[in-house]
Amino acid sequence: MRLEKVNAENIEALLALHVFPSQQSFVASNRQSIIDAYICGISGGHVQPFGIFDGETPVGFLMISFGVDSGWKDAPGIAKDSYFLWRFMIDAQYQHRGYGRQALKLALDYIRTLPFGLSDTIWTSTEPDNVTAKRLYESFGFRETGEMDGEEIILSMKL
Repeated sequence: MRLEKVNAENIEALLALHVFPSQQSFVASNRQSIIDAYICGISGGHVQPFGIFDGETPVGFLMISFGVDSGWKDAPGIAKDSYFLWRFMIDAQYQHRGYGRQALKLALDYIRTLPFGLSDTIWTSTEPDNVTAKRLYESFGFRETGEMDGEEIILSMKL
């Protein structure tokens, strides 16, 4: 399994990935995520969207950012100078096969290389009803901070 930066060769396959209809309120579409990455980048932010691949097969998508760009007006306090697992999804047909766990490990390994700058913290957010995601994050050491990002709970961990 590997992470591959979104590029001209893989973007169409990544745009075709989707979660179950019952999960659509938990994560933005990959189309919206790539738009958000572009906007973040032109606003001075640091962001990297990735496809999650098993061999040549795209099975998911995740996006990592760092700090706060000029367009993020309501950023939570934890966002400054921290890594953010901004988006994370496994396609509906590949769920419950261990891909989420493997992909999260790869994402954390990447972040530990400090690609955008020094930090000792990573955070993410999730809908309170997304029990599966919360359990996965907690199994890696993420803990609730008590902060919220809009309607989502924030979880963080030290790198």
